[in-house]
Amino acid sequence: MPDSANTSIAANSTDRPPLKLGLFMPNCSNAYSISSRKQVLDDWTYESNLKIALRAEQLGFELLFPVSKWRGYGGVTNYLGTSLETMTWAAALLAQTSRINVFSTVHVPLFHPVVTAKMGATLDHMSHGRWGLNVVSGWSEREFGMMGIEVIPHAERYQRTAAYIEILQGLWTSAPGTFSYDSPWYHVTDGEVLPQPLQRPHPVIANAGNSEDARAMTARLCDWAFMAVPSIEAAADLSADFKARAAAYNRTVRCAVYPYVLWRETEAEAEAERGRIIEAMDRVATENWARGLVNQSGSFDASEFPLESFAFGGGALPVLGNAEGVIRKIKQLYDNGIDAILMVFESYYDDLARFEREIMPGLRDLKVISG
Repeated sequence: MPDSANTSIAANSTDRPPLKLGLFMPNCSNAYSISSRKQVLDDWTYESNLKIALRAEQLGFELLFPVSKWRGYGGVTNYLGTSLETMTWAAALLAQTSRINVFSTVHVPLFHPVVTAKMGATLDHMSHGRWGLNVVSGWSEREFGMMGIEVIPHAERYQRTAAYIEILQGLWTSAPGTFSYDSPWYHVTDGEVLPQPLQRPHPVIANAGNSEDARAMTARLCDWAFMAVPSIEAAADLSADFKARAAAYNRTVRCAVYPYVLWRETEAEAEAERGRIIEAMDRVATENWARGLVNQSGSFDASEFPLESFAFGGGALPVLGNAEGVIRKIKQLYDNGIDAILMVFESYYDDLARFEREIMPGLRDLKVISG
């Protein structure tokens, strides 16, 4: 990387913990651009995911997040149609790694909270405290309709998710056999999960949602907010809102975004590659994906996320440029209150090597990441 990349950007002088680096993993086919322009066709496989995970751990990355999908989105790519289920996926990766934290993504309508609590406690023991849970309220009528499961109204979804998380936390922290819970959705009597998790008070819980209901619930019950944002500026506003809401409960919530990080020798070359990906958009799958996210999830505004933004990275935040430009943008995210980035790459394994050589030294010089 040119020396100018290190000297032209002012170093970060705050006392915040360093930015955590992570990956939004390709555990599904055609992740994550909804386009027929795909560099690595089979990176969804376990062998590929393990190779990527081990390389990320070697580089000091701290977080691996999966997407949980049960059915594809049609079109020529059948976007995300082939996928690795994330509880079993996490178990396999945790067994082969030693330091990196691995999350599972669970759809609330599909797993009873006692079952999730038991599986999570098991994964936490297997990994010596490196497992985390991303709780998703569930919005996809396309996926749940296949199973005959109704997608309930948005506000009720988050009421149910709050109950779900309260049950998890109760089972993980209460004396065995003493936890009971009654709600319109779940009834637990004298509940227990043994062994309880190693992490105290319990494994890390994240939520992926930006709606008003999601923000209120995350602030009260979750440890991480996994945010979808259309711009770096929007990330600043949303992270500040999450953290202010949590502070009202005397809690701390950390914020993560998922950027599509793509860099070339020049910004123009990076933009040209983005254009090629969008030009090869799978329109049928993109429209199916966008319709679900905009109309059903409550976290995406059509005015901020046009169809092209879904074709490029499925709604990921574009972080494009040359190496210096990408370093600047990641630093801006960090300065704007973002605590972790869960990156999307065009070619995960190869781009990790490039990221180590061309991006990480500049981030270290600016004290954005540790090392």
